[in-house]
Amino acid sequence: MAEPHRRYHGQAHVDALLAALDLDRAAFRWPEAAELAIWFHDAVYRPGATDNERRSAALLRDALGGLAPTEVLDVAEAMILATERHRLPPDLPPGWAGDVAAFLDMDMAVLGADPPGYDRYARGVADEFVPVVGEAAYRTGRAGFLRRTLSADAPLFHTAPAREALDARARVNMRRELLGLG
Repeated sequence: MAEPHRRYHGQAHVDALLAALDLDRAAFRWPEAAELAIWFHDAVYRPGATDNERRSAALLRDALGGLAPTEVLDVAEAMILATERHRLPPDLPPGWAGDVAAFLDMDMAVLGADPPGYDRYARGVADEFVPVVGEAAYRTGRAGFLRRTLSADAPLFHTAPAREALDARARVNMRRELLGLG
């Protein structure tokens, strides 16, 4: 979490998610899985890499296999892998979807933060990617991501409480960032 390239995906992000979990543990059937997913979901993080989530899930298994109940590890792994697209996988076992949805919403809650909080997030992501891909490519890629996300038929958040609390402000934040990218 302390790698020098991490500007958003570091310990502060983990701490924010742990605080959110502490406030809403009752939203989870497997809160222990959510806590493990928080610690491991960005354990492997290289800006632009396409296998961060799979490698993070593998690290969870390598580090905790045999030390935590299998079902808890399975649910945590599903949460981590779902962060690749921030969509609920269609083939989740019965009873897992609610936990995976709540975890994804916690991870993306920053989109609906107040403007200064969102701006810190956006700057952090830019600071992670620009050294890897360059300013122009980052602006183009980020603008494309924002446009696709805003125009998608799928909601930004998976649970009704997150949609009600965060969706409108998230869309305002994302449109504002998009305008700033030119």
